[in-house]
Amino acid sequence: MTSATAEKPAAGRVARRVPIITGAAALVLACLLGMLVTTMSGAQRFAIDVAWAEFVVSLRTPAGESFAYFMNALGGGFIGVFVVPIGAAVVLLIARRPWGALYFIVASAASAGVVQVLKHLFGRARPEDMIVVSDFGSFPSGHVANAATIAVVLGMIVPRAWVWVLGAVYTVLMAFSRTYLGAHWLTDTIGGALAGAGVALLLWALLAAPLERERLARGVRRSP
Repeated sequence: MTSATAEKPAAGRVARRVPIITGAAALVLACLLGMLVTTMSGAQRFAIDVAWAEFVVSLRTPAGESFAYFMNALGGGFIGVFVVPIGAAVVLLIARRPWGALYFIVASAASAGVVQVLKHLFGRARPEDMIVVSDFGSFPSGHVANAATIAVVLGMIVPRAWVWVLGAVYTVLMAFSRTYLGAHWLTDTIGGALAGAGVALLLWALLAAPLERERLARGVRRSP
């Protein structure tokens, strides 16, 4: 029996339990963290948030700010909301991964929607040292949620260790840049990562069967 033949039965029995449990848990944790950071103190701040904010402000340099502004544009606004998702979808369509393209677009939109709901639900104030224009609500970070969504979506579509590593690095750099610019507290970025990853995992479970059939048809194997 060849390895391709051995993988065929798996397409009909896609394991959804772990992604569903993990995704739901991530969203619950994001909500609990949001409740915690907005109710534990009148200043709506954790000691770790204040300490980290002071630390990253002390690191500011012209070069660092240029990088952070680049990440700001890449993860939000017209580029982050339209160019990146549509561009990724086009690439996936060219690679004959239409379900992957649909997954990327839907996950990006759903992640942004969940972030906006949580922002209005918690209404957390942003740091005073913010040096970039941002919308209402500090918790959770939409840029980090977007980065985490992209990382998980690509990791599920192209299940390679290096893809997961690059996705994790991108998410961490995005989180650092958001606090570096003073646009978010550290806990906002954690909440954003949880929300973005949670949405991506739950949507993968919803589209798992066609995504797995497509993966097998394209000969993309999962890393051991």
